[in-house]
Amino acid sequence: MKSALLFILFIIAVLLNACGTKGKNQVVIASAATMIDTASGSCPYLTKDNKNNVVVSWIKQKDTTTFIFCYAVSHDEGKTFGKIISIPGSTNVHLHGENMPKIIFKPSGEIIAAWGAANPNPNNPYSGLVYYSQSFDDGNTWTKPSNLTEDTASFDQRYFDMALLPNGEVGIVWLDNRKQWNTEGSGLYYAVTKGNHGFQSEKLISGPCCQCCRTDLFIDRNKNIHVLYRAIINDRIRDMVHIVSTDNGNSFTQPQRISQDNWVISGCPHTGPAMAENKEGLHFTWFTGGGSSGIYYNHSKDNGTTFSGRDSVSGRAAKHCQITALPNDNILIVWNESFQHNNTVSSRIGIEERDANGTTITKNYITPETSNSSFPVICPVDATTVVVAYTENVGQKDQILFKQVTLE
Repeated sequence: MKSALLFILFIIAVLLNACGTKGKNQVVIASAATMIDTASGSCPYLTKDNKNNVVVSWIKQKDTTTFIFCYAVSHDEGKTFGKIISIPGSTNVHLHGENMPKIIFKPSGEIIAAWGAANPNPNNPYSGLVYYSQSFDDGNTWTKPSNLTEDTASFDQRYFDMALLPNGEVGIVWLDNRKQWNTEGSGLYYAVTKGNHGFQSEKLISGPCCQCCRTDLFIDRNKNIHVLYRAIINDRIRDMVHIVSTDNGNSFTQPQRISQDNWVISGCPHTGPAMAENKEGLHFTWFTGGGSSGIYYNHSKDNGTTFSGRDSVSGRAAKHCQITALPNDNILIVWNESFQHNNTVSSRIGIEERDANGTTITKNYITPETSNSSFPVICPVDATTVVVAYTENVGQKDQILFKQVTLE
């Protein structure tokens, strides 16, 4: 009897210890929200500079009719941000959370700022252009903004993404009206920088693409170049597809769906995909209305040859997801999710942590139920800390807020 009692006590102790460990792994601590600037702003983006400092960029409102693209650097791992630097000539920037402006830092010290501008015309009243400017002196002076392409046949360039290439240059992908088919959809273009001479050697690499969802350009640890986008398949299905180049961008594979969602929709959902990498392979997140609507996650352990089945992150009111890998190989996903609060519809920021193999550890929300938050972006600081920035509507005024989020 005594032995049986001791065995039962031992089992209870093990279970209590396991519960305690699980609870510890599920703690998400978000700092108080900090406003990046008192001026109205939207379209945040997070990255790191060539010194590994966290950098936030966004669109700042100068007056009732004028906006400008700007950024600020943190020298304390995202706790605070320094002087606001505005990009001269960017007052034509177009506000759109899916087509947010972005900034990238080369190892050489060159900074490239890129943004979208409206370009309505008879062919497409919603079309736009992409401009970019370069700085070679730490943001003190900037080149005159350049068009992404000099081809006058291109009147619609939108939903771009940039990434640092293994050779220290920058690659960019975007959706373009130029294509080689007569059916609906945009062409997917790719270009690279060459020294100080900006983007060159543009080429069509895939399509047809859904016209209004952001693209994702990603370079893995083996120097392969990956692109995610929402494709138009058989003129009616709008699912996420993946292509990859294993020869420095000279050629790309044929598009392959990351998930057989079979979402038939005559329109664009304005919510694109994202991807990350850890020791287990590639990890993806996206929104679809195929089957049960919502944000999903899956992964590939063979460089995009095959994909795991999709796993739900959040339901139909969730959109605008982003993903990152932590130094400990865990995966974090953030998104905004609408919900009914009393008699009004609000929006809050969700966050989910998964282990290295993609198994969910915890899911939480880092903004209150009364908030109206959207378009979150995320940047890791270390294995347990990330910075999350987002747009918050306060009293009919959009502002950029950020938080440090700790996982314990």
